[in-house]
Amino acid sequence: MPSLDVAELLARRGREALRLNDRHVNPQFGRVLRTIGFDRAWARGEGAHLIDADGERYLDLLGGYGVFAVGRNNPAVRAQLERFLAAETASLPQMGVTTLAGVLAEELLRRAPAHLGAVVFTNSGAESIETALKLARAATGRGRIVHCDHGFHGLTLGALSINGNDDFRERFGPLLPGTTAVPFGDLDALARELRRGDVAAFVVEPVQGKTVRVPQRDYLPAAQELCRRHGTLLILDEVMTGLGRTGRFLALEHWGLEPDLVTLSKALSGGYVPIGAVLATRRVHARVFDSMERAVVHSSTFATNDLAAAAGIATLSALDDERLVERAGRMGALLLELTQPLVERHEVVREVRGCGLMWAIELQPPSGGLASRGLWQLVERGQPGLWAQLLTVPLFDRHQILTQVSGHHVNVVRVLPPYVIEEADVRRFASALDEVLDGLRRPPRAMTRFGLTIARHSARGVARSR
Repeated sequence: MPSLDVAELLARRGREALRLNDRHVNPQFGRVLRTIGFDRAWARGEGAHLIDADGERYLDLLGGYGVFAVGRNNPAVRAQLERFLAAETASLPQMGVTTLAGVLAEELLRRAPAHLGAVVFTNSGAESIETALKLARAATGRGRIVHCDHGFHGLTLGALSINGNDDFRERFGPLLPGTTAVPFGDLDALARELRRGDVAAFVVEPVQGKTVRVPQRDYLPAAQELCRRHGTLLILDEVMTGLGRTGRFLALEHWGLEPDLVTLSKALSGGYVPIGAVLATRRVHARVFDSMERAVVHSSTFATNDLAAAAGIATLSALDDERLVERAGRMGALLLELTQPLVERHEVVREVRGCGLMWAIELQPPSGGLASRGLWQLVERGQPGLWAQLLTVPLFDRHQILTQVSGHHVNVVRVLPPYVIEEADVRRFASALDEVLDGLRRPPRAMTRFGLTIARHSARGVARSR
């Protein structure tokens, strides 16, 4: 038996995850989980569900932030990876190339718009963004990058520099120079920046991932035209939206876009192996890798490893064989149909929005009963945006449904379900959400106590940060 046996460790220490995290990894995150009651010992994952150590099943509407698009432990993907491991390939010869990365690139380009002709592999979504920024600067000879406020492109330093969320950027400066934020959907603001003639690229998510902001119909086509007019490259960040999330293989298909660079990751992993990719036009690629001396001007040690490529190929196969892209569109349409009436039913609901299986509900202050108004004021005084936790916590605790508040200082709850979610579970979520929202009209004592708890914890955190 090996000195460290994974199966034995899982069996013997499966309930120690939080203790180990608190001691060696991120104790503040452990405090967050305990405060909101999400401190479960997770034992297994299956499709659209998580199973805790006591055998309780939870509907997982986070999907690992979009990673588990084909479901947790997809058996078809796992079977292909098992066959790959048995093949004992010559992965990463470094001074050489192997077959699977080339095949994956071929398969990605076969599904992408025809004007995209090359692939640069990476290990994550943030690394895909970093790569796209480098390619854009090298291809154009320009230094400036324009991005959208409230966009999320990753947390490494370059990606963070174009992250439109101040809470993530705070205390990490100075960041990459030459980056400018414009409002999402504001063509005039974009045009003003591009007219300066020094912008290498405009980076935008087709649908903003953090809060599921869907643009007006003409925004992205017009932004693309502005980029072409001013010699600026268009980078579409499809790390979240790509590989079927919106009901199309790439979200750009909704608008018929032809970007210069497209970033991918998350779902491409099949939930098994980290991987990312940048799809590029031949013109951009050739301007960067333009000689033998520059053949490795950009690379990453693990980027073309065979295990990740096998996972990507198996994922594409699962998407095709199980018709999961079409399913994501169908289940997303049902989710919107069932939840949009909540805007009329509950005064606290400002908006319900979505695109495929990207969905969000935005809350607003109640104007009705004194109890709900008082609870809103109590919680929001602790930290703006905490009101939405009064949805996520009872959904988890009473209905065994895992959701997430989408960010700091926003009362938005977001879900990213696996594409394999069943219609019955979509209906279950809509019904549970309606019930929890109804409870906010006259919050019970337990909810009020919880509001007090999270307000106190938030106030302490703010005090410590000053």
